[in-house]
Amino acid sequence: MIKILQYFLQSLIVYFFFIIGRFLGLRKSQKFYSKIFQILGPKVKSKKIVDKNLSIYNPKLSMKEKNDITSKMWSNYGKTFIEYVFLNKYRKKNKYINLENKSILDDIKKKNKPVIFISGHFANFELMSMELTKQNIKLATIYRPLNNFFLNPFMEFQRKKYVCKNQIKKGRAGVRDAMEYINKGYSIALMIDQRVSEGEIINLFNKPALTSTLPAQLALKYNLDIVPVYIERKKNNDYGVMFYTPIVVNNFRNKLDLSKHLNDKLESMLLKNPAQWIWTHNRWKL
Repeated sequence: MIKILQYFLQSLIVYFFFIIGRFLGLRKSQKFYSKIFQILGPKVKSKKIVDKNLSIYNPKLSMKEKNDITSKMWSNYGKTFIEYVFLNKYRKKNKYINLENKSILDDIKKKNKPVIFISGHFANFELMSMELTKQNIKLATIYRPLNNFFLNPFMEFQRKKYVCKNQIKKGRAGVRDAMEYINKGYSIALMIDQRVSEGEIINLFNKPALTSTLPAQLALKYNLDIVPVYIERKKNNDYGVMFYTPIVVNNFRNKLDLSKHLNDKLESMLLKNPAQWIWTHNRWKL
């Protein structure tokens, strides 16, 4: 009962923030919630986890450098949060997003064969699947539902309407759904940077971390290329979405070998702009 009450109160606050955001407009909301999250974020999320994660990422970071990354992370967090109520703008207009290496998508469409798109929770991570569907890639996206069942219906509605209508809930049933979509010629998009309790222990920044092997399993089973995607928020709060050269899975011995390579790709992305990753997640918990 207490948990339900907490979820209800949380949802009221979030919906109130969303209403204020719609009233302010996109650009003013980005600035406003950047500041709000920089103030409130450290009070509601564990600073110890953030510090621990940053020490794993780079043991040589000074406290000043950690504080700088953390402050910028919360700023990005706030902007991404309020952008959920402006997904219609990102969907309808291309002026906010610049695609890099778009020719890779053109080749995928020409070959008319599914691929696995992978990324992490960088900047506004929802834009990966949105841009893929805007480019007429047949796509299904794996996502994790929110624990808060007062908020989750709204988030699912926004994702299905503006990001990708084919949403697959993470879990065993989701794996079956993903396979069905692949058999129908759909590509699959998913994030690979979160801790997965049923995952394999694979190093990330030289530290063992429970890692999903699902993209490797699907790619090896169906002989599909894997396309890493990196999203970065620019100084003017527009975005760059970069598509990497497809990874040919025949070059790897097994799912662990391939999954380690994907973690290496994730590391290279994170190094580009560590302040735009979500360091509050207890990624290295075993």
